[in-house]
Amino acid sequence: MITSAQNVDLSLMNLRYNIKDIADIEKTHKAFSTFACGGGSSIGYKLAGIEVIGANDIDPEMKWHYTKNLNPSLYYLCPISDMISMELPNELFALDILDGSPPCSTFSTSGNREKDWGKYKHFREGQAKQVLSELFFDYIDLVKRLQPKVSISENVTGIIKGNAKYYAKIIVQKLDEAGYVTQVFQINAANCGVPQMRERVFFVSRRKDIDKKPLVLSPKEKILTVWDAIHDIQDLTDDEIRNTAPNNTDLKYWNKTKPGCSYSSVHEKGSFFSHYRLNKDKPSNTIQASHHIYTHPSECRKLTFREVKRLSSFPDDYEAKTDNIGKYMCGMSVPPFMMYQVAKAVKEQWL
Repeated sequence: MITSAQNVDLSLMNLRYNIKDIADIEKTHKAFSTFACGGGSSIGYKLAGIEVIGANDIDPEMKWHYTKNLNPSLYYLCPISDMISMELPNELFALDILDGSPPCSTFSTSGNREKDWGKYKHFREGQAKQVLSELFFDYIDLVKRLQPKVSISENVTGIIKGNAKYYAKIIVQKLDEAGYVTQVFQINAANCGVPQMRERVFFVSRRKDIDKKPLVLSPKEKILTVWDAIHDIQDLTDDEIRNTAPNNTDLKYWNKTKPGCSYSSVHEKGSFFSHYRLNKDKPSNTIQASHHIYTHPSECRKLTFREVKRLSSFPDDYEAKTDNIGKYMCGMSVPPFMMYQVAKAVKEQWL
């Protein structure tokens, strides 16, 4: 069981934790999360002893899962741009941290990148159309309005590669104009106690009137493997068996594919390059929203929601309407243990 923010040990046992354990951690600072998704970032803040007093997202599905699991005092179901002008409570103007993970698909190296910049697109079915490449700047406008002590924003590594470097430079410039000094870090979740190879970029910004040394952020937790995380999940329920049944592609290529390799390594035309049989002796590949592309290392089947939660460092008792929605949520979220490392460093060195 996790007992205090000062002594959170991201060991193998602590991959097996519950939401109620987080409640026992003393909270000494306050944060608000935008683009909150299912609450991965917020769980990380709570692990670090930072109370997340509220959240914002545009997706009703995300709101249902966030409020069901984290029960925030405040929740704003709206585009973040609405929060720039709407009336807000005083406590949002006295934050230690404003958090945000603006949708990043237009910067992903696996997406359309430049072709989608500046275009209105549906980020997910059921949402309003948004210009995804501009949402980071809406977030910065909210930073400028609320003036938290620290801003922490996360994105894919593609935002600092190729032509996207332009956006990264403008982000830092606009944060400077808003009154913040920004550092940019590229971090791998596997170094944060998450059994998953997931590289992300963090823009960590300190308000200029807070005189502190530059942040040192270089997590080096023990590397955990897929098997470290899921070896005790053996008896699948009938629903899990149905939901993880292999498709025809799995039945044809899984057995031929070496653990840790893509189906493309055995496919006649090199297709299915993103479909992997996981290696139990290494961290998982990046868990994506399209979670169905990975198969279990020793059984020809998809991963269960319970397994995806472990690989994403989510609490065991995190609830979802369906297993598929839950796995999507994990793929879209910052892994809690990853955000814990960032939040812990900021809390100890700047707050």
